[in-house]
Amino acid sequence: MRRAAYVLLVLPFVGTLIPPIYNRAAPALFGLPFFYWYQLAWVLITAALLGLYIALTRERHDV
Repeated sequence: MRRAAYVLLVLPFVGTLIPPIYNRAAPALFGLPFFYWYQLAWVLITAALLGLYIALTRERHDV
């Protein structure tokens, strides 16, 4: 399970590794070009993935 959780840490890098995929202006969202809201979306996605990673890899101590 721990090894599968490490894949969650790689996803943000893969999503932002190839700029030609997202280096464009259209479509715009709330007036922001695609490039900017794509990057902002990855910030939020990365936070969620890190939370999931921590939950999956945390050692449970029964008290």
